[in-house]
Amino acid sequence: MSKLLQRLSDASKSGVYRAPHGRDIADALQGSRLRLARIDLAGVATKEALLARIVAALDFPPWFGGNWDALEDCMTDFSWSKFAGHVLVFEAAGDLPADERGILIDILATAASFWKDRKQPFFAVFVDGPARLPELYRAGQ
Repeated sequence: MSKLLQRLSDASKSGVYRAPHGRDIADALQGSRLRLARIDLAGVATKEALLARIVAALDFPPWFGGNWDALEDCMTDFSWSKFAGHVLVFEAAGDLPADERGILIDILATAASFWKDRKQPFFAVFVDGPARLPELYRAGQ
């Protein structure tokens, strides 16, 4: 098992991170019981478009309400999912308005804490994300 897969399988390390790219994450997760959801946010400029991309990538149930509260509810209720944990890789998040990106990061941090307490891995990784986010790994390590 690679170091990166070990980290992503460790629920105690669940959180919101940044990474230089998503290739290593995708490679590490092949054959694992963790779900990889790649969410391309290129050109997304509104909350509605952002939520639509997330819903499509995660196959949210039909009861998703289309607002921030509903996003938090779905991120903390994967009862409809068969996976042992979730790794969400957000690409081109720099296109989002700063306020929307901040709210999204806060919701993802809440979800990561929720799943950490339940000992299930949950990672949200922003490719070339904000410098305030800790690094998930460094390329070449």
